[in-house]
Amino acid sequence: MIRNKQFILILAGILFSFISLIAQAQEMSFEEYEPKSTLVVPEHPVTKAKYPFIDVHSHQNSNMSKEAMTKIVKEMDALNMRTMVNLSGGSGSELKSGVANLKGSYPNRFVVFANVDFSKIDDPNFGEKAATQLEQDVKNGAQGLKIFKNLGMTVKDKNGKRIPTDDPRLNPIWQKCAELKIPVLIHTGEPQSFFDPIDKNNERWLELKQFPNRARPSSEYPSWEQVMQEQHSLFAKNPKTIFINAHLGWLGGDLARLGKLLDKLPNVYTEIGAVLAELGRQPHFAREWFIKYQDRVLFGKDIYAPTEYHTYFRVLETNDEYFDYYRKRHAFWKMYGLNLPDEVLKKLYYKNALKIVPRLDATGFPK
Repeated sequence: MIRNKQFILILAGILFSFISLIAQAQEMSFEEYEPKSTLVVPEHPVTKAKYPFIDVHSHQNSNMSKEAMTKIVKEMDALNMRTMVNLSGGSGSELKSGVANLKGSYPNRFVVFANVDFSKIDDPNFGEKAATQLEQDVKNGAQGLKIFKNLGMTVKDKNGKRIPTDDPRLNPIWQKCAELKIPVLIHTGEPQSFFDPIDKNNERWLELKQFPNRARPSSEYPSWEQVMQEQHSLFAKNPKTIFINAHLGWLGGDLARLGKLLDKLPNVYTEIGAVLAELGRQPHFAREWFIKYQDRVLFGKDIYAPTEYHTYFRVLETNDEYFDYYRKRHAFWKMYGLNLPDEVLKKLYYKNALKIVPRLDATGFPK
């Protein structure tokens, strides 16, 4: 009888421990779940690009201190980044002083793009005034124009009406860019998932949970499709203006559609800033796509974090399988290498940028 009681107590203890473990597992959230892969495959980490490259999508303080600038240049050298394009140049005196600061210390390592102040959209002849300011900014050293995502999303007139990306009031700006032969790097909208319901089917659920303000509900914003169509309309209406469609135009998950857009509009280029996660999960089709459109894609990163470039290099240059991306909220899936041909890498890394961004120093780039 005593042995039976002891056995029952032992069994109850084991059962309690088992139930506790199950309960703990069920309480673990998706954010906490970080499984370590048991897969063993060849690995080829890359910390320096195979060829010198131009990052056409970065955001820096052009009036940074000499010490900060020297630190960034050392980091650029370690990555094999020959040139960094600062898209946050501003305009007027801010741009002029920023260009003087960067190029005064490192004449050939930094490029600055100007920006447009849309807060004055209701002013008479806004487009002409903005175009005149842009012309002066180019004289002061700007080598392109950057349009931020506020246009087409949150820029509104005095009556609270949203300004579409292809608003005719802005036409003088695009015409001036064509005249000056400078490219327009334009970020329009957000990932499509930000506009979708935040439910179990949303791929960016984790990001939207962590950053609820990134959601774009239909009660406050136009649809994703409308925002994209306005952008594509802008491209079509200005065939003499070169546009660099930022972030693969948020079509990294539908490269076939992006390809059709490039086929239709020879004045449009694109870049890969902040969308590597889309490419790294479709290595076969993405490789074919890069080869087909090798003359139309530029290298960009967006958020400047030196170690994150390593993942870009590995996806673009190697044939590695099943390795981590650097930010879980952008990709809970693994990356695969595209192993791009050398000539495609050269065009992506520097040749295409040298072709469309004026006054870039070609020194140090292979022929």
